[in-house]
Amino acid sequence: MKFSELVTRVAGDGADAWRTHYAAQAAQERGEDVIILSIGDPPLSTPQPVVERAVEALRAGDTHYTEARGRVALRQAIATLHEHRSGQRVTPDEVILACGAQNALLVAALCLSGDGDEVLTFDPLYPTYPATLEASGARLVRVPLRSANRFRPDIADLESAISPRSRALFFATPGNPSGIIFTADELARIGELARRHDLWVVVDEVYAGLAPEGRVPSLAEAFPERVVTIGSLSKTHAMCGWRVGWMIGPKILMDHAENLLICMLYGLPGFVQEAALTALQDTVEAERRVREYCGDRVRLMHTLLQGTPGIDLLVPEAGMFMLVDVRGTGLGSDGFTEQLFREQGVAVMDGGAFGEETRGFVRISFANDEALITEGCRRIRQFCEGLAAVRSR
Repeated sequence: MKFSELVTRVAGDGADAWRTHYAAQAAQERGEDVIILSIGDPPLSTPQPVVERAVEALRAGDTHYTEARGRVALRQAIATLHEHRSGQRVTPDEVILACGAQNALLVAALCLSGDGDEVLTFDPLYPTYPATLEASGARLVRVPLRSANRFRPDIADLESAISPRSRALFFATPGNPSGIIFTADELARIGELARRHDLWVVVDEVYAGLAPEGRVPSLAEAFPERVVTIGSLSKTHAMCGWRVGWMIGPKILMDHAENLLICMLYGLPGFVQEAALTALQDTVEAERRVREYCGDRVRLMHTLLQGTPGIDLLVPEAGMFMLVDVRGTGLGSDGFTEQLFREQGVAVMDGGAFGEETRGFVRISFANDEALITEGCRRIRQFCEGLAAVRSR
């Protein structure tokens, strides 16, 4: 049987990224003693008023088709949040709902690029990005964020990667896996490059609410005609499973996105939208809760792992993950990940899954219970001490 070329493109470079994580989940289901520090899904419950509103709407019969673009009241609430974060005032017509940020990224990629085009992104990048950005048939061009520069963008590297076929630049701030926040100066230089080369800029801000004061520097106000902002409630409101995401940009792009989403989704469930509207009415408190939760745990993880032989810690500016350089242990990041799980039952992510620049690093989630973090770090330290003892013989 034959398949389209699309099935190869969507397999992506990161198809094996979750191998150790899935093995850990299976071991956990079998009752084995494992600690999973490989994903950013904290054990926080969705705020109770949000759940109650969804149940109330469901019982009231809010189970019919909804507008493909999303209900106006919810889009207005997202527009208000966006203005707080970016300074850009938008109307509900410049906002469209999607089934999570992942869906919004795919829609943006399909609307902005196609066969023969090139799409730029920074390396390291989230493992789903390659498949998502190449689904349209465009070629992905990776611009390195070098570990020697602590994963900050080098504008000269970006400019040298731009060609006449370049159509868009996609990136996340705060970054995943690095946790870096692009500065206003870095963004201004990126924006000027985009203007000069007529590029779209698609900015994934799903972790923005976890940054100090719930905002990050933004290009949206300065370049409204070419900047697309992606967001969601997954991280900031402990709503990963609700699949509420959005895209904000020029109305003409939102019109095209609506046509595509009619083919894909045909509107989020009404009761989910009502829950999302309730969530957005308490954004300040929701974001503060998750920020404090993550802040306490990143400090704990740093304290517990600091001084561990063979590793170097990169403390994030925001997010749910810490990058750890494991090259000093004598193992590659893939070998470190597999051996750590095999010997200690601790699952972390191989940095090689995020790109060449993080090969030799692992990503560890601190969005977890303090007891699990404490035990996980104890096992990681024990593992590294064992490797150091072998090296010293």
